Amino acid sequence: MTESDFKKFQKRLASLEQILEKKDKENEKLKQIIEEYQRFMEEMKKQPLIIGSVERVLKDGRAIVVHTPGHRVLIPPNQIIQPEAGDSVVLHGQSLQILDILSKKIRDHVAGMELLQNPDVTFEDIGGLDPQIEAIREIIELPLLHPELFEQIGIEPPSGALLSGPPGTGKTLLAKAIANNSKARFIHLVGSDLVQKFIGEGSRMVREVFSLAKENLPAIIFIDEIDAIAIKRTSEVYKGDREVQRTFMQLLSELDGFANTEGIMFLAATNREDVLDPAILRPGRFDRIIRFNLPTEEARLMILQIHTRKMNLKGVNLKELAKKTEGFSGAHIKALVTEAGIKCLRERNTEVKQEHFNIALAEIMDKEHSSVKQMIYS
Repeated sequence: MTESDFKKFQKRLASLEQILEKKDKENEKLKQIIEEYQRFMEEMKKQPLIIGSVERVLKDGRAIVVHTPGHRVLIPPNQIIQPEAGDSVVLHGQSLQILDILSKKIRDHVAGMELLQNPDVTFEDIGGLDPQIEAIREIIELPLLHPELFEQIGIEPPSGALLSGPPGTGKTLLAKAIANNSKARFIHLVGSDLVQKFIGEGSRMVREVFSLAKENLPAIIFIDEIDAIAIKRTSEVYKGDREVQRTFMQLLSELDGFANTEGIMFLAATNREDVLDPAILRPGRFDRIIRFNLPTEEARLMILQIHTRKMNLKGVNLKELAKKTEGFSGAHIKALVTEAGIKCLRERNTEVKQEHFNIALAEIMDKEHSSVKQMIYS
């Protein structure tokens, strides 16, 4: 390297050092600006803020946010905070800009509810419901396991069934058994789970439940106590009923949209069929209504045999017990068997005898009579 080249190199190095020193100063200024903005954001968060819900995110990044009933705002895109549809967000009191994501979308809430189940109930665990088992297998199991049969015949598979009957007659048990037998994922929720406090949350939850089913095919969506949201609509609508009706209408929309979707079946149960809205009872939403009654004497004997098959019985006349338990539901019979076992344990005995069942039966019947009296005199 010549002397002139060395001088040029020194000048270039000195120039680069000056540029680097200048960039370091700019970097320090930028850090100070960022710290000022962070302090500013923290101060803004200390002020009263508005909680909203992201209804939709447009392709260009703008978000439609609902913050009060009937009020929507269009928020410009934000490179730092990028919410998704369904997120609960914090808005500035004046500019309504999104400051933070309070909670993630309803899907996280739905997933946290542990709706997905793999039931271990089989048809062998159900007694006295042979007609109902045959009906639900036709309406649920065939479309899930053999959809090609419907294509060959040229008809659309049914969309679901309503299980109607008194409490404790085996509606939920039968729904779990059909899910197990068809190897389908069982999405179980209660109608009251869909009744949410804030506007739009119940509807979004319904959409997310059906989306969850679509991601876990084949699936059975089972809503117990559906009368909590599907009650008859009247002209007199109170403020608290409006959100329930929105949720119900979203459920009707999803049922119509998923009627032809292969791999998803819809089941619901109620003990108040008389209060249900006619819109949900029409064919296409519920293609069959499977009704449950209190078990007959023969059915009660089958239920007793199922619940006592693992017990060490001695001298127990199940036929006599089946006669004495007239008016009992399947749940009552299970409670009778459990109570008889507890009486046996109390005596530190390993054999359940007839007197244990007789004492348990007398106590359960006394409780039933006392509850009926309270209803009459109250």
